[in-house]
Order: sequence, then C-alpha cells, then structure tokens
Amino acid sequence: MSETYIVGIGMTPLAKHLSLSVKQLSAMAVDKALQDAGLERGAVEAAWFCNTRQGALEGQHGVRGQCSLRAYGFEGIAIFNTDNACASSSSGLLQAHAAVKAGLYDVALVVGAEKMNYPEKREQMFEAFKGSWDRDLAEQHMQALLAMGAGMELPPEALAETGERSVFMDIYAAQARFHMKTFGTTQRQIAAVAAKNHWHSQFNPLAQYRTPMTVEEVLADKLVAWPMTRSMCAPMSDGAAALVVVSEKALKRLDARRAVRIRGIAASSGSQRTAEQVDRHLTRGAAGRAYEAAGVGPQDISLAELHDASAIAEILHSENCGFCDYGDGGALVESGATRLGGRLPLNVSGGLLSKGHPIGATGAIQVHEIVTQLRGEAGQRQVPGNPRLGMTENGGGFYGLEEAACVVGIFEAPSRP
Repeated sequence: MSETYIVGIGMTPLAKHLSLSVKQLSAMAVDKALQDAGLERGAVEAAWFCNTRQGALEGQHGVRGQCSLRAYGFEGIAIFNTDNACASSSSGLLQAHAAVKAGLYDVALVVGAEKMNYPEKREQMFEAFKGSWDRDLAEQHMQALLAMGAGMELPPEALAETGERSVFMDIYAAQARFHMKTFGTTQRQIAAVAAKNHWHSQFNPLAQYRTPMTVEEVLADKLVAWPMTRSMCAPMSDGAAALVVVSEKALKRLDARRAVRIRGIAASSGSQRTAEQVDRHLTRGAAGRAYEAAGVGPQDISLAELHDASAIAEILHSENCGFCDYGDGGALVESGATRLGGRLPLNVSGGLLSKGHPIGATGAIQVHEIVTQLRGEAGQRQVPGNPRLGMTENGGGFYGLEEAACVVGIFEAPSRP
C-alpha cells in the first residue's frame, strides 16, 4: 500500500462571485493546483468533483464533475461526483487517498467548487440548506434540538424577530444553549472565537472578510439566533479549491521538498445518542479513527482547521477532537491558546466565520490552509516553530442532534534538511 502525498494546491479568493460560474471557479483552482504541483493536465488519472448546490440552484444534477472538468479539458479519465453536504470535498479527498493508496491511480485530483450567491434565487438559496438534513424527520429533529436548550432562562433580546437566515443557524443556536446550560459556557466565550477568527483573517489574502473585530464588536452585531450574532455565523460564499494527490511512485518524478503526507484520514456518521452523551458525537469518532490511522494523539497536533460554521462549533469540535475536556472549549479560547502564536492555533485562516464557507469546497479549502502552513508558506499568519502535524475537521449536514457526516484528516509536514 502506497503512502499518499498532496503535491499541489490551489484556490480562488472567497467572495460573492456573481459574474463567475462553477466551471470558471473550478478552472481557476485547478490551474493553480497543477502549476503548484509542476504537472500538466495529462498527468491526472482520476478526479473527484465535489459540489452540493448546483443541482438545486442551476438544475445541474448527476454529472456536475463531467461538465466542469471536461470543460477544462479533461477527457478519458475517471471522474467521480461527491456530494456529502459541507463535508463533500473532504470526502472526495478521503476517496482519492484510498484509491491512490490502493494502487488504482498514481495521480488524482480533488476539486471542491460551490456557487451559492444567486440574487434572483434568494428563496431557493435558503431552501437548499434544508436538503442537508432528513426532510421526512425535519420537524422531529428540530424539536429535539430545541429541547436541548430547554430550561435555560433567556434574555429579552432572544425573543426578537431577526429575519431571514439558514435553518442551520437555529440548530447551532440550540447547541450553544445546551452547552451554556450544561457547562456554563458564556456568550462572551463564543464571541471570543469569532473575534479570534476575524483577527486571523486579516492576514489571509483569500479570505472573504479581512476586518478584525473585538469581542465587544461581535457581541454588538446584529442578532441572528440567540446567542449567535451575525459575526458568529459563516457567510454564504462562492469559491473553489483543488488538491493534487500522488503515490510514492509518482512523487519520485516530482519535487518532494513541498510534498505533504496524508498521515491519516477518517469519516463517520452519527448515532442515536442523547444530548448528554457528548462523548458519542460523530466528530469524536472520526477524530479517534484519524488519530489511530496516523499513529498520533491530540497532543501531537501543531495546528487545526475546525468546521466553525458558527462560533459555537469551534468550541464543540475543540472538545470532540480531544484538545480539551468536554465543557472546557470556551475557557480554551479565552486563554489565548488557540490564537496565532498560542499553544494550539485553531482556524488561523480565519475559519469559515471570516475566510468564508462555500459549502462543497470548504473541506478542500481547509486542507489548502494546512498544506500552506506545513510548507511554511503562510506569510503573516504562519504558525511559528515549524509545525509538524496539521488537522482538518469538516462536518456536513445535520441528522438528529449533530452533523450528518464528518471527515477528519491529519497531515505531516515535508521533511526538512
């Protein structure tokens, strides 16, 4: 079984790209990834195309990858379509890694591309979010989620009408209330996550938002669903990222000095757990399998990109990934340990909160950041001390009390002379 390496990365800036199509965004990312790898288009033997919204918003179902990648010029190769909600492109990477490791291909391409902003289809944009949970059980699941925060005394502003939003922001608000009620987490600690990630994003030229914010500014922002304000919620973003994955055999033909090894990668779905069974969260399962595959533990990780679609999610997943005990995620961020320069920097890209969240592309974008950091090429946001191991945690959709899918990856820095 071959080891696998990421030798090429590329991504577009994240923004509202109203004049660019999915095909154009994909081409921009693939161009950069192939150039970074030092490979021509003809070297790619298989590709995974990862997208969630094109079917709902453009009517392009079934063969999205063939449409975007053949438009780029790929012909004759295997092309697979991966839709796993927000975990789509991390799932594509897991599949490409497995195929290369098994010897089916020596050079594989993973492309995550998403266009979410269609001003003329605003109702459809918000309706599309509901496709990432069980439509038959939606009311049942929502009632169970809202019950998580039952019994907590809410401030008057929690009852205010806040207008249009993704259904997932109500879900995250319910999870935040449960964490606050159970562990004593405060709204200020949740705001500290957002302030940290908005501060990080000023150093990322590809981020959608690059304006630092203080905790006070985050708390004073427009309320979305208490305790979440707008700055604690990821924006709707357009963008794409591409990754080139190769075998040991192919690596011998390339410059190995910037090759990042996929040390371990694993996925999970959830279980019929209760809210109180926090140690059975699907992210804990995926992280445990990834640690086992990599032969490391949480204490070995130098930095991580966690799926902070809302600020509470970073707190939850810092606990689920074993970086602190359950209930201590809020204190962890307040301590400064997760800030750039701290003991365990989290979301130094700006995270989904500030860098942006183009659903199907987000997993590949997280990996783009980790590879950049492990190569020592992150500029002003570079984690000091030659980071050795980086982690990505990418959740997707919702089912029951948690995400429907999760993929966790662990990546190792190139050998340095």
